[in-house]
Amino acid sequence: MHTDCALALRAVHKYFGASHIIRGAELEVRRGERLAIIGPNGAGKSTLFHLISGRIAPSSGEILLNGKPIHGLPPQLIFRQGLARSFQINHVFSNLSVFENIRCALLWALGCRYSFWQRIAGLRHLNARTEEVLQRIGLYECRMRIASQLSYAQLRALEIGLAIAADAQVLLLDEPTAGMSRAETAQAVELIRSVSAGKTLLMVEHDMNVVFGLADRIAVLVYGEVIACDAPAAVRANARVQEAYLGSLGQAGEGAS
Repeated sequence: MHTDCALALRAVHKYFGASHIIRGAELEVRRGERLAIIGPNGAGKSTLFHLISGRIAPSSGEILLNGKPIHGLPPQLIFRQGLARSFQINHVFSNLSVFENIRCALLWALGCRYSFWQRIAGLRHLNARTEEVLQRIGLYECRMRIASQLSYAQLRALEIGLAIAADAQVLLLDEPTAGMSRAETAQAVELIRSVSAGKTLLMVEHDMNVVFGLADRIAVLVYGEVIACDAPAAVRANARVQEAYLGSLGQAGEGAS
């Protein structure tokens, strides 16, 4: 493993009964890079994210975060070691305000613990940090709005805010622009570019324009196996990748999605 490797998968397999979903996946994500995982529907992308983030455990193999094994650990312990994840479907507290959502995510990161004699509203450093995050994700102006009242694009921004609030160094984003218009996608890309600066980003994304515009490298997952992991131009020219995508990658950057 390279010394600058932030996240590594070593011969990772996942079975669900007799179904072999992840087949010996090998992957290294370098510290500070943006790496996108692409692949046909049913390739195992969401399963791979579940394995990395601790929602499910691998049947065999290793997953290393900064050289330390995290496979089999529960999500909260992986989170505390510096890996945060957003989901394909929004996971926010819909009945809380935008401000309260971010503040909840910050509680652990700032070392706050339960204290029945101290009101959370009085924690000035926590509130100040919450406002900083809201400024970064462009939601400061609607910070008092209930989360359920946000637009779809604003909800995705809020979820990204939850992922970055704890200052995790490794971010996992699961289809961050899914369901967005072109204008919303452009805004989301700029947000992702901004919040991932200086961090390690691993994302699953179907929009090839987003992938080729953001990623330093692209990993291609087909039937649970990483068949290529290289710079965007090299992946675009890879014959095996082209075959798996039936030529769709050749149109990337020309309006393909």
